[in-house]
Amino acid sequence: MKKTIKVLKFSIVFILTAITFIACDKDFNIIESDVLSNENFNFATKDSIWPLTAYNKKLDSLQVNNLVSNLLGVFNDPAYGPNKASIITQITPSIFNPDFGTEPVIDSVIMSIPYFSTTTSTDEDGFPIYKLDSLYGNIDSDIKLTIFQNGYLLRDFDPNNGQDNTQKYYSNGSNSANSALNGTTTILFDDHIVNPETPLLNIDSFIPSKDPIITTVGEGEDAVTTRGEPAFRYPLNNEFWKETIIEKEGDAVLSNANNFHNYFRGLYFKAEATNEDGTMIQLNLEGGSITLYYTNGEEGSRSEQTYTLNFSGNKLNTFINNYDITLVNGDKTLGDAKLYLKGTEGSMAVVDLFKGMVDCDGDGIANDNALDCFKNTFRQLDEEGEPIKDPLTNRILLKRIINEAHLVIFEDENLPDDGGPNDYHFYDRIYAYDLKNNITTVDYQIDQTENTQQPFNSKIVSLGQRNPDSGKYKIRVTEHLNNILIRDSTNTKLGLVTSTNVNYTGSGDILNSSDEVTEIPSATILSPRGTIIYGSKGTAGKENKKLQLKIFYTESK
Repeated sequence: MKKTIKVLKFSIVFILTAITFIACDKDFNIIESDVLSNENFNFATKDSIWPLTAYNKKLDSLQVNNLVSNLLGVFNDPAYGPNKASIITQITPSIFNPDFGTEPVIDSVIMSIPYFSTTTSTDEDGFPIYKLDSLYGNIDSDIKLTIFQNGYLLRDFDPNNGQDNTQKYYSNGSNSANSALNGTTTILFDDHIVNPETPLLNIDSFIPSKDPIITTVGEGEDAVTTRGEPAFRYPLNNEFWKETIIEKEGDAVLSNANNFHNYFRGLYFKAEATNEDGTMIQLNLEGGSITLYYTNGEEGSRSEQTYTLNFSGNKLNTFINNYDITLVNGDKTLGDAKLYLKGTEGSMAVVDLFKGMVDCDGDGIANDNALDCFKNTFRQLDEEGEPIKDPLTNRILLKRIINEAHLVIFEDENLPDDGGPNDYHFYDRIYAYDLKNNITTVDYQIDQTENTQQPFNSKIVSLGQRNPDSGKYKIRVTEHLNNILIRDSTNTKLGLVTSTNVNYTGSGDILNSSDEVTEIPSATILSPRGTIIYGSKGTAGKENKKLQLKIFYTESK
């Protein structure tokens, strides 16, 4: 059906402003589908589908140091198989050159690292009830967790890099042991354990608990009880920390961070599987600490004191992947039928917009470059076929205004789930980024729907949420295409990755990358789940689920 709108005066700015209020999760009414049209309307709203090529990119050697949080545990993805995440981290004294006073005696040493949690309700006494966020796998399944003293020095600076000399560490998930790459060598952390027969903490059956942390100080009527948010909280050996910290009073090793990090090189959190399931959690190490509770002073006048070591300094994740699916680089020319988006050290997709040939001149032969056709079809051209520019702004003028443009993505409906009552992939988000500049897309930047408290409900205009009924996603690229048309941008490639926190937009390097993918959004490294979507090549019987670039536009006549 055709619809005609007659106007005397209509502001293009008004059109663009009004469009931003259209709900992102509703389909537009299709008025007429065509790439070119000679209908004589004042304004006509239409849609068109343009070619693209999407292919897989296997991810190896990703920068894994100094992430905003860290994964710990064992996760068996029903679609991909198991992988493990362990942590190497430095700790740093909160006070240097400490004075522990007269005859210090340690009462207890407590390691406490908060979990990411949310209050869901309150109990009958009015106290909060929590649920753990960023918890993956079978929440009732345990893992073996061992914490060792690490003997490998995590450097701040790379002596082999003369330009950006910040030391970077990279994943090495194909190795069967916890390891990382520093750019020149492979580090096997099991080879650098100090006293491997005497771990600092050994938990044969570890399951993260959502229970609040309840502590009591004092006795009898003087006792004070406090309730804290859920945390990884365990006592450590008093004698070890007495020898390591208290007895080093006055020593240069406690005088500054560099000396201390060289003396005590950190902790190694080693996760191991105990069964086929396992569980994995994100730890908020930045909020964690090791606190020494001690007393000092003369007999009869002793006082209680504390000394804290924070989880600051270098920290990194290691991964061990035992995937059931073999991840490989895809076909850059023809594209792939299915795209594998897997977090941690997994796989991503590259989408090359307007790659292909179309019938732009209407001769019945698809022999015209799609990108050139897109530009010439939407731009105002002079008699010589050159784009016309606004003399004041130097922007290219358009004869077709893009109202909305998005990637239409369908998830593989045969994707395995965890067999539980909940839709396993419901909370998956697909994060699109500007592959050329390794930044967020313009559409993301202008998206006003940011939700800092609930990342799942954040940026839902630019990065549409998964439709639970159809497994459909929509990624908005309206302004990205406008940059190509108006500002003559040559940026036609986007990266697609999984993300459990689309508010986290930082990125990390890929070691010795040999193609256009040089950096990866760090959020996908912290996203253990994976999904499988239909690509651009098409699958027999599923042609209607091919990845598409769809443009809705208004054409003036």
